[in-house]
Amino acid sequence: MKLTVRAANLLFAAALLACSGAGREAQGDDRVKTEQTVKNDAWALSPTDATIKVEKTEEQWKQLLTPIQFQVLRQAGTERAFTGETWNNHEHGVYRCAACGLVLFRSDDKFESGTGWPSFTRPAAPGRVAEREDKSLFTTRTEVHCPRCGGHLGHVFPDGPAPTGLRYCMNSAALVFEKN
Repeated sequence: MKLTVRAANLLFAAALLACSGAGREAQGDDRVKTEQTVKNDAWALSPTDATIKVEKTEEQWKQLLTPIQFQVLRQAGTERAFTGETWNNHEHGVYRCAACGLVLFRSDDKFESGTGWPSFTRPAAPGRVAEREDKSLFTTRTEVHCPRCGGHLGHVFPDGPAPTGLRYCMNSAALVFEKN
């Protein structure tokens, strides 16, 4: 049976909800809009609210993510170039964090970098990604991670095209594409 991306996302959200014990504290109009922590259902959150933090144990992440998603998002791994689902995607839509569902990038900002990983000129909106210094692999780079769940997404480099001159080089395994 072949599923659409939207149907797969709904099934994933249902599975998260089942594993999480419902996570009702993260839902409703009375939700506090300041920074807080959600320990249960991340996908029930708004796809644009990056201020609420999502925390899970490593075991919970292992249950919710595929092995490659866990390796990339939770262990700062890198998938092999030209192997991910979204590196060569040319459809119109948004790219969400595969762990918590936060909208991170838009297809309008995606470009062909020739690297084999999906590359973007900028995040979908300010605050949609967070950055920190990465001194692994005998060099200093800027790591990009999800501000909501802390998942490793990839790195940003200063060699991208206009208008920003930046190349957000992301792992496909860290992203879920939602067609518009």
